[in-house]
Amino acid sequence: MDSTNPLQQLLLRGLSTTSLVADRLRHVTQAWVSSGRLDPSQATALVEEVLASLRGENPELEKQAERQMERNIDHLLLDLGLARQREVDELRGRIDRLEQQLRQNQARFEVPD
Repeated sequence: MDSTNPLQQLLLRGLSTTSLVADRLRHVTQAWVSSGRLDPSQATALVEEVLASLRGENPELEKQAERQMERNIDHLLLDLGLARQREVDELRGRIDRLEQQLRQNQARFEVPD
């Protein structure tokens, strides 16, 4: 792996963090089971649910992450002064409608020879 590639570094850090969270979660749930605060089946279900969310197997979490990503992209494009494709498409539609109205108005006011 290229240690100068920030994307690879970010990916590795994310994987390391996920592994660390999973290990810590297992340790905590085992301690709760030992102290009687949590049933062993509940501990297993809790660990599986959290790990499924971390792996991206939680559709609601994925939707939430997608919405957050869209907001971040919108803010970045706004800061850069760039338009999204849908905004450009909307403007093209408005221009087309205005040109059509202009042609219609010009046709109404043309004097026949």
